[in-house]
Amino acid sequence: MQSFRTELENPIVEKDIIDLEKKIRDFREGKIHDEKFRSLRLARGIYGQRQQGVQMIRIKLPFGKVSFKQILRIADISDEYASRNLHLTTRQDIQIHYVSLDRTPELWAKLEQDDITLREACGNTVRNITASPDAGINPKEPFDVSPYAYGTFEYLLRNPVNQDMPRKFKIAFSSSDEDTAFAFAHDIGLIPKLKPNGERGFKLMLGGGLGAQPMLASIVEEFLPEDQLVPYIESMLRVFDRYGERSNRNKARLKYLIQKLGLDEVLRLAQVERTANKVKTYKINRDAVQQPVIPQPTGLESVAPVNQLNYQQWLDTNVFEQKQEGYYGVYIKVLKGDIPTDQARKLIAAIQSLVADEIRITANQGLLLKYVTKQALPALFNALTEVGLAAPGFDSVADVTTCPGTDTCNLGISNSMTFAAVVEDLIYKEYADLIYNRDIKIKISGCMNSCGQHSMAHIGFHGSSLKAGARVLPSMQVMLGGGIVGDGVGRAGDRVIKIPSKRATDVLRALLNDYKANSTEGEIFHSYYDRKGKDYFYQMLKPLADLTTLTDEEFVDWGHMETYASAIGVGECAGVVIDLVATLLYEADEKMEWANASYEAGSWADAIYHAYSVLISSAKALLLDKGVNSSTHGGIIREFDTQYVATNEISLNGSFNDLILQINQNEPSESFATAYLAQAADFLATVKVKRELLLQS
Repeated sequence: MQSFRTELENPIVEKDIIDLEKKIRDFREGKIHDEKFRSLRLARGIYGQRQQGVQMIRIKLPFGKVSFKQILRIADISDEYASRNLHLTTRQDIQIHYVSLDRTPELWAKLEQDDITLREACGNTVRNITASPDAGINPKEPFDVSPYAYGTFEYLLRNPVNQDMPRKFKIAFSSSDEDTAFAFAHDIGLIPKLKPNGERGFKLMLGGGLGAQPMLASIVEEFLPEDQLVPYIESMLRVFDRYGERSNRNKARLKYLIQKLGLDEVLRLAQVERTANKVKTYKINRDAVQQPVIPQPTGLESVAPVNQLNYQQWLDTNVFEQKQEGYYGVYIKVLKGDIPTDQARKLIAAIQSLVADEIRITANQGLLLKYVTKQALPALFNALTEVGLAAPGFDSVADVTTCPGTDTCNLGISNSMTFAAVVEDLIYKEYADLIYNRDIKIKISGCMNSCGQHSMAHIGFHGSSLKAGARVLPSMQVMLGGGIVGDGVGRAGDRVIKIPSKRATDVLRALLNDYKANSTEGEIFHSYYDRKGKDYFYQMLKPLADLTTLTDEEFVDWGHMETYASAIGVGECAGVVIDLVATLLYEADEKMEWANASYEAGSWADAIYHAYSVLISSAKALLLDKGVNSSTHGGIIREFDTQYVATNEISLNGSFNDLILQINQNEPSESFATAYLAQAADFLATVKVKRELLLQS
């Protein structure tokens, strides 16, 4: 591996990238334990693939905003380092695949030249903050949430509070009560509200999440003033970091902490943490997200669409009037969320004179173009047709959301990408009228973890497997009745039946045919499902679950030629638990360096939180020497007092609890930072001495 240095102007970013290169080198030389290194690279957007020896790189694009120049930069990066493809994700990121680990620092540096980051795109961090793609142009929005999504991202990026949490944490901003960002399914979901006097604020939902056990968020604030948004989020992150589960990753999300402690107790703990917050109020810069340059195309009056019928379908399903008079938003439907790099370049070349220089990636893996004049619509349609991106039916039954599944993901159980393409083809050919239906959503995941959002679909499928005698075959779990209700309320789908994967198309036909035949005039799918009831659908689909009629073809998954074999790797949706004493002490030393650096920079709150982390890592290291592995920070604090302070093995001026929890009883001032860092340094030194004595005994 060759040594690498950046030429970036931002010293913080440069340090990040050089540090990654050093950590990769140390890992190659055996100086960093592989599990510790895994958590480190995940927090920098580097995610192991199903294929050994290569990485998926997740590129973090706050609220899905990306410029022409950035798209072209990412395309160039994918050509040079990856597989010449851009994959749009349900969190409004772009992923590239098949990247060598050793080349990631260089790749990152090139991305940062156009202000694109990998930082905290994966791992136990606050993931990409999402928002409704139409924020800023939605006629129904009280105000544009884009600056608030950006301000939250900016505040939390590299913030010590969310660098090593129990698990990932997701935040979403919807643009209106229609809740198109799925606020109800996030750790923190936000919907803008406007008081009659013009005061801005947010309705706040807490504790939602998808995964194998989807839970709907609770509405905890009807109107949170805008200057309290960031302090509220920081307080909740502090609670999650301290009390969240760290051993059993299946129970490590905020929703389980709320389930364990109760909503009222979690809210009380968050209020306690307000004292320690870096800020008590935080004014969002409403002008932080610059408005794009709006083109003024001329000479388009005589342009006619290349196909009038297709043009009308496209107008009816993919185009809407913006709140800015005279302009239109145009959605692009992207099959499987995949755009080859050559197509991406052709797209930018085709549209750059017709639309504003700002694209939004959508949560259903499409794109939104903005500020198109009415006169430019035929020319834009022709341009999109030329590059193969003018398919009608955006966000309709024909617009299927899917995760990568077994194509690249370690956790994939069955193929979701090919199946999604098959489903879309089926809709266009057999149910063409449903391209106008935006009520029913179809979503597919390759496993139960819901990266394809199957649990909040009207018709959802997730990959699984079935046993037929001694053989195993790919299967799909069918879920029905999920989706958006509105204004922070949602529905999680019911698990109805599991069927062989190759019969999933017959499931879809049965459901759509029955809905067409038995729904009442104007009846939406949710009402139809509720009226019929879960058992009605189970009985309808039960014959398709009969394993006595299997054919050889049904033992082969979608998109494959070989007989199916279930192969699940180690999941990387979050870092794993680190149990090595030496690694923990190494980590404590590193965090002490961060604390001192923050202190020198005058960032008292950051220095204090790093010092808190030093105390936790040091205490956990000694506890592991006694075979005590606590699953929460609170547990570490209690156990250290029991195992070391109460037994006089470690002498403190009071309890460890009193020492460490000064953090939420003091304002983050210079004087407190000075004292707390000194105490953390002394404690770390004491732990190291104790550790040496234990090794010598």
